[in-house]
Amino acid sequence: MIFFTTLSLSFGEIQLLFSEKVEYSILAISALLFLIALCLLIWQIYRYCTLFPVLQRAGNIVLADAVLPKSGGFQYGTQTRDSKMEVHYEELSHQLSPGSSCTNLGSSFDLDSMVDLEEEHIQGSLRFSLFYDQLQARLVVTVLDAQDLAVRDFSHSVDPFVWVRLLWAEREDEEQCSLHSVLHEWQTRLVKKSCSPVFGDQFSCALAEKEVSRITVKFEVRDFDKYSRHGILGEARVPLNSLKISYPLELRQDLQVPKKDMVGEALLSLKYLPTSQRLEVGVLKIRTVCHPNKTERALYARISVTCNQCKLRHQRTTQKKRWEVTVFNEVMTFVLPDQQIRECSILVSVFELQPSKKSSKRLIGNIHLKTDKTTENEHWKLMMQSLRQPIAKWHLIFI
Repeated sequence: MIFFTTLSLSFGEIQLLFSEKVEYSILAISALLFLIALCLLIWQIYRYCTLFPVLQRAGNIVLADAVLPKSGGFQYGTQTRDSKMEVHYEELSHQLSPGSSCTNLGSSFDLDSMVDLEEEHIQGSLRFSLFYDQLQARLVVTVLDAQDLAVRDFSHSVDPFVWVRLLWAEREDEEQCSLHSVLHEWQTRLVKKSCSPVFGDQFSCALAEKEVSRITVKFEVRDFDKYSRHGILGEARVPLNSLKISYPLELRQDLQVPKKDMVGEALLSLKYLPTSQRLEVGVLKIRTVCHPNKTERALYARISVTCNQCKLRHQRTTQKKRWEVTVFNEVMTFVLPDQQIRECSILVSVFELQPSKKSSKRLIGNIHLKTDKTTENEHWKLMMQSLRQPIAKWHLIFI
């Protein structure tokens, strides 16, 4: 008892050695830290109250998709043996024929979807000249220079070059719905770290005079990237049916938001087997525009599966001689866990090559099927509603 009494007295006699100014400063800092902690707590409560209903609705949508009954779309019985499966997909491809116009294609056609929305800030202009030599029947395209190009945010500089394509329309009277074929494509030299580069590159090709009205010259200004895909700074396109280019014609156009062009359509089938966790992607038919003057070519398709922006695996079909409608009837199987099938994408790339040349591979176009928490492709949705059954649908090929 004496010890505790002495201890209490000794604590009472202790005096702080700080001045009143220091004491008030410590008190102010403590009050400031308390206010900061209180603001953080209020912010976290606000985020929880606003985000929780959204997450709950998203979870309900995923659960609803998982228990939907098997309905809708093209449904066909499956076979277990590989030989019967090939016959089955061949019969499926014969029952579906390509659409005769853009209005009755299997996939939904939306002009807004053709716009590449990845590049939000487009500025600058491109100067070029066009000339058609009637005596030699040659089209001459010259890329002169560009001005005031946009600077990339991550590099604060730009290494521009121009990709030139000659697009040949299948129908001269229907420009918006007509399929296109890339007759020629060229690339200018690279100019490093310049927002107003000077190119001066000239390209030419043989072209019949009757074909000039079907040609559209497309200029894509790109930013070179050594380690990733090249960025697109804008595009300029000129249809030759509205110009008189019997003499050299010099033009300057402001760069526009890049748009994709239809170069064909493909009949694809999708089937998901949840028990074995397999995804079957069938390439049945590919319809492209064949220019009459082109030499013999071959086609093949490469299917890439990407999950969370990480490419998992890819497979390719065999080479087939190119016709207006090339028949493949080949099925590629991918083993995917159930949690990945909800957030993955399928990229079908169609390539053209000349059998006589080794390094003649050229990309015709792509088909992108994807699903995530915000968007879901119609074909993908039909596949998830009709498990264990192949769903076939026509898709447009864009470049």
